[in-house]
Amino acid sequence: MSAPVPSLLVEVLSRPARVQTLDLPGWERLLRQADSANLSAILVYLLEEHGLLDGVPMQPREHLDAMRIVALRHRRLTGYEVERIRSALAQLGLPLILLKGAAYAMAGLPSGRGRLFSDIDILVPKDSLDQVERALMLHGWASAHHDAYDERYYRTWMHELPPMVHLRRGNAIDVHHAILPETAPVRPDPALLRAAARAIPGEQGALGIYTLCPHDMFLHSAVHLFFGGEFDQGLRDLFDLHRLALHFDTEPGFWDGLVARADALELTRPLFYALRYITHTFGTPVPAATLAAAAPFGPTGLLLPLMDALFLRALSPLHPECATRFDGAARFTLYVRGNWLRMPPVLLARHLFHKAFLSPRTAEAA
Repeated sequence: MSAPVPSLLVEVLSRPARVQTLDLPGWERLLRQADSANLSAILVYLLEEHGLLDGVPMQPREHLDAMRIVALRHRRLTGYEVERIRSALAQLGLPLILLKGAAYAMAGLPSGRGRLFSDIDILVPKDSLDQVERALMLHGWASAHHDAYDERYYRTWMHELPPMVHLRRGNAIDVHHAILPETAPVRPDPALLRAAARAIPGEQGALGIYTLCPHDMFLHSAVHLFFGGEFDQGLRDLFDLHRLALHFDTEPGFWDGLVARADALELTRPLFYALRYITHTFGTPVPAATLAAAAPFGPTGLLLPLMDALFLRALSPLHPECATRFDGAARFTLYVRGNWLRMPPVLLARHLFHKAFLSPRTAEAA
């Protein structure tokens, strides 16, 4: 595998005790890199978990304490917003299945401590989309997209409704009916995901709050990162996978059944990448048998070192100290790849042309 881009932040995320060797300029470097990767609040809790927070010098400690306040407020607002969503959908008789950051936070997972996110993602049956949208609109949410092309793009081809924003509170919600678009060649069966979802402890009953099961939560995180095309927060998303792996390590059957579950959901390739890069970047202790079982699903020949070169650059912090001359090209290549994985060639060409040339004109006219 290609040599990783040097990053103090990655060193600390992998070995938190590394902070004990930092002087004040080193702390400044670390905090700037963490800010660029949206990992500052997560860093607070990571150091606290390892008993290192009290040893942080005063100046960086003030910054970390401020980020803790931000994280606590974000967590309270998330809880409030989830309750408002549950209340809005209560009459539909659907369980509220949370995805990604909101799921980590509400379930009290280590990966949710200090994780900041811009919207709440939920999963509902496709045949309930109209009812869900109407219920949310009655409670103050409205589509954030008014462009006719974007509306059609989401409703015809994507795996979610156009993002909705609450008219008074300004909070956003993404309503998913699947975890990959309708146009993707790989389409995990959403019914399998919903059937295996788990109620958050203390949230029992048909109208409780649910998350995906451990296997599916890990796989969805892998899909979100390695089937997507945006890597501005790629390191944070990779760290999510690392933290999920550490947390579910003690879950009975997690590692033994992970590859089989990925195979059932047609997600073996993103699983391969997730395991490859968390072990390489953070030294995540993945069992050798699991790595061996996932190995046949990776790219072969010269494609694997090429993907290593692209991902290792795209997954580094967006900070000048961590940058190389090829980072921009790597991120652009992966952006095109992400769209390629989600759309057939003709539709992709049309979509990219529209977003590059027609959408800016529409925005100017508005």
